[in-house]
Amino acid sequence: MNTWLLVTIIAVAAVAVVVKRLIGEPVNVRDLFGPPVVLAALGVWLLLEAEDLNGADVGWVVGGCLIGLGLGALRGGTVALSTRNGVLHQRYTGRTFLVIVVAFLASALYGLLARELGMHEDARPLNLSIGVGFLGEALVIGYRGLRAGAPFAPEKPGLLDRYGERIDRLTRR
Repeated sequence: MNTWLLVTIIAVAAVAVVVKRLIGEPVNVRDLFGPPVVLAALGVWLLLEAEDLNGADVGWVVGGCLIGLGLGALRGGTVALSTRNGVLHQRYTGRTFLVIVVAFLASALYGLLARELGMHEDARPLNLSIGVGFLGEALVIGYRGLRAGAPFAPEKPGLLDRYGERIDRLTRR
């Protein structure tokens, strides 16, 4: 896939998540953990496909993942959690955006340092960085939600679920 297309898709998805969370949304497990796991898995897949990676590259990747996970967890601690309509809701706050800026700067500096010290270009997949950061956030929000005792929002029916229900209704007639 074209690198710029992949970067654009990831950026649009990340912005969509941030906008939804700025407005506030119910917290359900699939929406909380699904996107980070998919992004991180794609990043790992890209790493496995990369050629000529060495131990130093892997060390930089692991270090970057630990930094991203930690900053994501810090960001998760700044998200406002509340109960609305009997389910857990989340909303980004001003402090959340401050942590986002700090995380972006830290990631950019880490990436610049890695490049200057000769890290292989293919050892820095953007989707892995974003996925690990959102995973750190999701772990903290999930933990805080469980501690709060409010139930998570139910899963929304997906596209296939809706079509399956329509097909079932049509075949029962």
